Amino acid sequence: MASHRLLLLCLAGLVLVAEAGPAGSGGSKCPLMVKVLDAVRGSPAVNVAVKVFKKAADESWEPFASGKTSEFGELHGLTTAEKFVEGVYKVELDTKSYWKSLGISPFHEYAEVVFTANDSGFRHYTIAALLSPYSYSTTALVSSPKE
Repeated sequence: MASHRLLLLCLAGLVLVAEAGPAGSGGSKCPLMVKVLDAVRGSPAVNVAVKVFKKAADESWEPFASGKTSEFGELHGLTTAEKFVEGVYKVELDTKSYWKSLGISPFHEYAEVVFTANDSGFRHYTIAALLSPYSYSTTALVSSPKE
């Protein structure tokens, strides 16, 4: 139970860092950002493959965007405000490849977050993930533009 509390504490810190602003980037206009932390090493998770999908009218998942996390464990520039319209989105993190690249055999193939981007005034979504080889925790931070 103590390790679970530690993971939650780390994830809360990750959200605070993400809320403070992206490190080394002018990504404030990016409507969707992904931030990933390696809980084993206590550092940003670098080169994690990220795929974003948008739910289509027929309930299938259509590819929307993709990329890899930077040296800061962040991925900016996935989309623009014009393309990031109301809908259901899925962010998929390739955790298996990440851990395999570090010589660790993971339990999960991937971690995913499914969320609704809506027109309720929210304009910036940060998906934050805390990874370990046998578990993961995710959260989302949404904010509206400063007026």
